[in-house]
Amino acid sequence: MNGDSGAGVVTALPPTTAPHKERYFDRVDESSLEYRRERNMAPDLRQDFNMMEQRKRVSMILQSPAFCDELDTMIHDQLKRGKTPTSLLALQQIADFMTTTIPTMYPAAPQGGMAALNMSLGMVTPVNDLRGSDSISYEKGEKLLRCKLAAFYRLTDLFGWSQLIYNHLTVRVNSDQERFIIVPFGLLYSEVSASSLVKINMQGEIVDRGSTNLGVNQAGFTLHSAIYAARPDVKCIVHVHTPAGAAVSAMKCGLLPISPEALTLGEVAYHDYHGIIIDKEENVLIQKNLGPTSKVLILRNHGLVSVGETVEEAFYYIHNLVTACEIQVRTLASAGGPGNLVMLDPAKYKSRPRCSVHVEGSTHPKWLVGEQEFEAYMRMLDNLVLSGRRGDRGVA
Repeated sequence: MNGDSGAGVVTALPPTTAPHKERYFDRVDESSLEYRRERNMAPDLRQDFNMMEQRKRVSMILQSPAFCDELDTMIHDQLKRGKTPTSLLALQQIADFMTTTIPTMYPAAPQGGMAALNMSLGMVTPVNDLRGSDSISYEKGEKLLRCKLAAFYRLTDLFGWSQLIYNHLTVRVNSDQERFIIVPFGLLYSEVSASSLVKINMQGEIVDRGSTNLGVNQAGFTLHSAIYAARPDVKCIVHVHTPAGAAVSAMKCGLLPISPEALTLGEVAYHDYHGIIIDKEENVLIQKNLGPTSKVLILRNHGLVSVGETVEEAFYYIHNLVTACEIQVRTLASAGGPGNLVMLDPAKYKSRPRCSVHVEGSTHPKWLVGEQEFEAYMRMLDNLVLSGRRGDRGVA
């Protein structure tokens, strides 16, 4: 054989094969701890994990604003056709399920109160739990007030201003018939929702019991009825017992003008302590002490009261009053007495205007007293998922 013996030989090309397609198992690292854990997982445990994932997806759908709005529309459409169809019952059951379906994880609340504990445990009731037929049983104005007042109760609890089941925040719903809404006696502030609020008349008699079977503390409403009767301009009253507020109420000097918060309160009224307020003669004295224009009333050796033409205004004054009391208590503790404090002259400082400054040509609306602050805290409640979604607290 010579060197050219292979020159005429045609060598066949190797057969063409399809490129190797990577499969899932080719990417599995059998040495991975996660792979081993999943492979060794018991079948029933794996099924539980799959069910948890399914529930999570269903919960996301139920909590979406679009689904909730569409369901509300369907319920209203069914109510127009008739109040007893089977389809309406099914829709109502879904709506009831939605109001009690709560996400499993919540951020911690910035301050104390039972609401913070409830969120950490995943037990949160929406502020606006008016759904289906319950929603249309109230006029739009009353529904909005119920949502605002319920949200106000939640804020009061978050701020640590609540005292068990006592004290009250009330709103005048109807000036013509003199109807008011108040918390049912027995609920914590963290449990209050729009539907649970009780509607009463000036005598404290129940007109609409709401969604609970609880009554009202008529003795507690006596203070409110006295103020409402004397002040037709008042639409909301707040009465709280905070430690700093009670401390200042026991001081002979009263609330001192040592902070900007104290100066925003205007003329502060005082009422001496006579025990539980149940006497009609004391009601007259309360009306006289509060006067026709004061927004805050300090009950000696008792607590704090603020009033407002709106829920937002009452919130603004009670927030500043509580803050001013806390500043005073801490300042006196460190200064050694009123004689060492620098007093501000209220006459030298202008009080806050009724409306925020409106720039000519601006599209931003004018804000009444307390509206910007209250709306900001409503956003905080939204972010804490206290109301599930923005529309749930009914203030948007």
